[in-house]
Amino acid sequence: MPSELRPQWAAPPTVRALMSTRQGGAGVAPFDSNNLALDPADPAAAENRRRFAAALGARPQWLQQVHGATVVRLGQHALSVGTGAPRADASVTRVPGQACTVLVADCLPVLLCAGNGSAVGAAHAGWRGLAAGVLDNTVAALCELCSDAPASLLAWLGPCIGPRRFEVGPDVLQAFGLDPCTTDSALFRRHDRADGDPRWLADLAGLARQRLQTLGVTQISGGQWCTVEQASDFFSFRRDGQSGPRSGSGRMAAGIAIVG
Repeated sequence: MPSELRPQWAAPPTVRALMSTRQGGAGVAPFDSNNLALDPADPAAAENRRRFAAALGARPQWLQQVHGATVVRLGQHALSVGTGAPRADASVTRVPGQACTVLVADCLPVLLCAGNGSAVGAAHAGWRGLAAGVLDNTVAALCELCSDAPASLLAWLGPCIGPRRFEVGPDVLQAFGLDPCTTDSALFRRHDRADGDPRWLADLAGLARQRLQTLGVTQISGGQWCTVEQASDFFSFRRDGQSGPRSGSGRMAAGIAIVG
């Protein structure tokens, strides 16, 4: 696995998009080797962010992600970083050199662009944000910027927790307006625990793809990677974040920018 993934899509050459992996960076366990989340325990993260920006050829605009549905519009001026950054889970822009960027480590990153390259966007789509409408809001904001319909957009789904590993309870089904007593589908496959506790295996990428299609976005690619199962390639909070005294999980970044 290289240090980055790039969407295989029909975006114009003036649009540059990529997602980091856990390969090719700096850092020590448990953040090895390409963590991009600023953490006092990982002084290498700032260097990894510098390398990410260089590969993207644009200035990443970081957010305080809160698993919500707020979208910010990036203008000419750089946003604050750290605790001063906007509390949002998506951004859009039509300004060249400003990179819409999200951090993930099991949640789904979604990169979008107008077919003519006039606007781009990125969304952090965990199940909470997805159920709250983060993709709905991002698509609407992007269509407003590019003055075009959802069918003109391109979307790329990055790595996230896969459908064999994403165990959820009835609260998640209810957040999507589903009845836990009757639901057993391709997107929520019933998989009770040995003690009979009701559980489901959720397809996060499938849910996002379904939502985008409902919104009118038809040009969708990616979504085939599992962060939990591909341990050497991706960080996973569910796999690594809560186990033992050396627990911890780095974060990957997905970004998109107009560079031409």
